[in-house]
Amino acid sequence: MTQKIKIVGLRVYGYHGVLEHERQDGQYFIVDATITIDSERASATDDIANTVSYAEIANLISENVRNNPVNLLETLSQRLADEVLFAASPWAKKVKITVSKPDAPIDLYFDTVQVTSKAKAKS
Repeated sequence: MTQKIKIVGLRVYGYHGVLEHERQDGQYFIVDATITIDSERASATDDIANTVSYAEIANLISENVRNNPVNLLETLSQRLADEVLFAASPWAKKVKITVSKPDAPIDLYFDTVQVTSKAKAKS
């Protein structure tokens, strides 16, 4: 049996970007994570040891966004997808991470810029 654990709208201050002021001043990033898990054992036992802790995953994402600056959202989202998959094993089958940058340096009206990356467990 599979289920999805979702973390939606995790807001974290970080220092990512190619422009000097982005790296120096920072800005908020919003991260959405979807973790597809094998939930059969967790559902049967009602034991958190048999599933993924969304609190631990949220903390892992937050620490990573805050402390490991990169130039590109593509790099950040893929790194987060890979690290969440690793942290959520053996229960995670797939991870999808979307990183949004609502204050991207674009001189036009827009809601946000997003990059989505995926990681999949080896079968």
